[in-house]
Amino acid sequence: MIGVYLTHPQVLVDASVPVPEWGLSETGRTRLLAIRQRPWVHSLAGIVSSVERKATEAAAILADAAGVEFRTVAETGENDRSATGYLPPPEFEKAADWFFANPQQSFRGWERAIDAQARIVAAFDAALEGWPPDRPIAFVGHGGVGTLLKCHLAGAPIARSTDQPAGGGNVFAFRLSDRRLLCDWTPVETFTGELG
Repeated sequence: MIGVYLTHPQVLVDASVPVPEWGLSETGRTRLLAIRQRPWVHSLAGIVSSVERKATEAAAILADAAGVEFRTVAETGENDRSATGYLPPPEFEKAADWFFANPQQSFRGWERAIDAQARIVAAFDAALEGWPPDRPIAFVGHGGVGTLLKCHLAGAPIARSTDQPAGGGNVFAFRLSDRRLLCDWTPVETFTGELG
């Protein structure tokens, strides 16, 4: 049986609003609404979400389709970038490159990659402690910490090359019995959940 980690899809970018309060854009919402009837979505027995608005909005769509409640865990939130606030896309991409390339250092006050990884891994492990391995579960979160978690599950070093494709709304799967990574980032539109 598998678990999945899903990143929220496209958001409404508003430089005047704190990033954790950004919600899904119409495009992001439409992408998730389009997968509501997928068997893997209907099979979900539990959903764990970051507390950020874009993640809870995504989790709510999945939870409604699966007929389950979702719960939030603050420690699954994105890496803390509040020291710089909003950065325009070209600047943000350069900052993200630096973040992944220098995991033991802080980019202008950002949470270090190694600290964000330790936090998301601990929250992931805690959420799965005692979770039955025959009950599918989804984690709904963010690309940065999702990539850090994926690196951990793969036993791979932190690297930007393992980051999700642009736009968000991507999934990777892991086996619940041993938490082994089963696939790389896959757009939600093409993810079937049939991984054997």
